Amino acid sequence: MLDYPDVVSQLHEEFLRAGSDVAVALTYYAHREKLRVVGRENDLEKINRQAVCLARRAAEKYEALVAGNICNTWAYKPDDPKAAKEVRRQYAEQVGWAADEGVDFILAETIEYVGEALIALEVIKSFDLPAVINFGPIYEKSKDGYNWVEACKILADNGADVVGYNCARGPETLLPLGRKLRRAVGSTIALVPVPYHTDHDAPSFQFLKRRGADSAYTLGLDQHYIDRIEAAEFAVEAQRLGVGFIGLCCGAGPHHIRAMAEALGRKPVASQYSPDMSRHGLLGSEKVVKAHEKQFLGQWK
Repeated sequence: MLDYPDVVSQLHEEFLRAGSDVAVALTYYAHREKLRVVGRENDLEKINRQAVCLARRAAEKYEALVAGNICNTWAYKPDDPKAAKEVRRQYAEQVGWAADEGVDFILAETIEYVGEALIALEVIKSFDLPAVINFGPIYEKSKDGYNWVEACKILADNGADVVGYNCARGPETLLPLGRKLRRAVGSTIALVPVPYHTDHDAPSFQFLKRRGADSAYTLGLDQHYIDRIEAAEFAVEAQRLGVGFIGLCCGAGPHHIRAMAEALGRKPVASQYSPDMSRHGLLGSEKVVKAHEKQFLGQWK
């Protein structure tokens, strides 16, 4: 964020060209608790402000929205007023800087406690910003004992503009939660899975294994990737369910987002570079294949 801002700007542009409607400021874990671990706590404000500025500049070029970003703090403890005060302080810092720099809304994500999510919502609303609250459903319930639909309903009832889930689960194991949630709440819901194959045995990518080895999380996940076709299929199914906030989380690439956008009937800037397999030398039309064969044989002779 600070050392190579041009790289971050390019990353934003790639996803916006691919069809994203939102540039999310890269402030995930840019809070005191985590930056202290890597010795960058003194850069806290600088990182947060720079992140929003970079996202906003990219978003302006593509008429997209800008989201400030907060997440689980690792400081929350149920029934601990001191911990709640610290969480509120950390959220107020980040949301305050994001509001100063001109975000359109705040995305609070991968939260595992309803109590922590309620603090996030309270802080976001204190700055008069729309709030998207997404739980990270690693397990079957929140860490303070709520099933995930009940957790989302509590946040919706308390004024969250969008509620739902992101991260942890891939499309196959997140969509069932989305179906239950759509039936339970009337507000806009979000489904933002990770782009990996999760299933009944490993409902979250934290439980995936490397081939013949131990945990794949997080550096050995490549073998579990979904492809762009599966990403598009997820987007279509999510839209069919009535999901209004659709995306992908950790590990997604611009090609996934472009395929999703196109499957939803859009034509983003990057669509001019979408593959046209009819022109492929081996997989294209008979005419194209024969032309390639003739060219190849001529070179071989």
